[in-house]
Amino acid sequence: MECYLAVSCLKGFLCQQLFLFIIWLSSFQDVAALQTLLDESHVPSTSERANPPITGLFDPIEISPAVIPQNPYPGESVPPLYPTFPPPYEPNLTGRCPVNFSALSSIMEKTASDCSVPLAVLVGNVICCPQLGSLLHIFQGYYNSKSDNLVLQTAVANDCFSDIISILASKGANRTLPMLCSVKPSNLTGGSCPVKDISRFEKMVNTSKLLEACSAVDQLKECCRPVCQPSIMEAALLISGAQMTMSENRNVIGQPAHVDSINDCKGVVYSYLSKKLPEEDANNAFRILSSCKVNKVCPLEFKQPSEVIKACRNIGAPSPSCCSSLNTYIGGIQKQMLITNKQAIICAMEFGSILRKGGVMTNVYELCDVDLKDFSIQEAYGQQGCLLRSLPADVILDNSTGYSFTCDLTDNIAAPWPSSSSMSSLTLCAPEMSLPALPSSEKQRSIGM
Repeated sequence: MECYLAVSCLKGFLCQQLFLFIIWLSSFQDVAALQTLLDESHVPSTSERANPPITGLFDPIEISPAVIPQNPYPGESVPPLYPTFPPPYEPNLTGRCPVNFSALSSIMEKTASDCSVPLAVLVGNVICCPQLGSLLHIFQGYYNSKSDNLVLQTAVANDCFSDIISILASKGANRTLPMLCSVKPSNLTGGSCPVKDISRFEKMVNTSKLLEACSAVDQLKECCRPVCQPSIMEAALLISGAQMTMSENRNVIGQPAHVDSINDCKGVVYSYLSKKLPEEDANNAFRILSSCKVNKVCPLEFKQPSEVIKACRNIGAPSPSCCSSLNTYIGGIQKQMLITNKQAIICAMEFGSILRKGGVMTNVYELCDVDLKDFSIQEAYGQQGCLLRSLPADVILDNSTGYSFTCDLTDNIAAPWPSSSSMSSLTLCAPEMSLPALPSSEKQRSIGM
């Protein structure tokens, strides 16, 4: 079932609480840096209470920035990132980046929405950073649209990168995007890639094959039956020179210098695609490729679960102490970020493998009723979790309804327990993929979460 989790407060107290809870969770991540950057934000001095829902059960839940609830703890200081929506302003640009940014206004607006101040930290891995990466690729191609170059010179790259971040921040994006998404001006320069112009690129690469593979990427097939990804890698290997030296030394591809060169050359390939494809087609392709990448790994951090291992080792039946310890640990995980349904499967398997290595052989997920949605951020005071879709998605900014994004709520799908302590056999591609079955009946939690 699909639901809309909107950050806007026209319908319902529950949604107000969900948004407040998400914002409160954001305050735990890099509070000092983010608080400094939010000095120009303001906390609403007045607010209105939301009206009860008047439409069907599965209609979009909307929360408007104009109807932000009052701080529920007036005696305490306002937590960082409490619902504040900084107004747009004129950015202070360097004046040394010779680009008409208005020509890129559409993708700039999309990126600013996807990386908005209230949500960037929570959706950075799945939505914000993939879209920011796509913007940088497209900017790189646009900057060189009237020249033979595929990259920017270092000095200009520094100025243009600064201007891009300033423009995004002026439209409501988080100012810490370079740190959050690990991007830097050198991403626009081609780095150590030896080929940085179209003439040499087209002499070395079968560009017809490359464009055919990446002009219309199939979001349902690319991640498991890739077409564009191997074409990009083939082109990167060719222009990096690694393919010629691989036959001479089989280990050369694993050397750090060659890995960096190949990655830099992949950026050059993306720049070429950005020059040749329409902006929307390029953005769609890059976002799909990013979704393939992020859905292969679990982005959550697991601290050593010593207490869980101690409480759950050598049990064969539901144990209050085991379930209490497990649920407390998972409650800490739920403060990190929103993840996708596929990431939740990988995270559940990864954490289960950690427990098995510690000696927990029994499926404690089943004993304690741990579901996939328990690995993502939860609603305040409720049982419902939000798993984002594994397909590319965007945060929607509307002047009347506020920020919103789509949750892929999949009821109570049991978290999969690994058959061994190894993760090497896990695959999420059909026909190999085997998803956990829906529970046949509702189970009573041993210890409620």
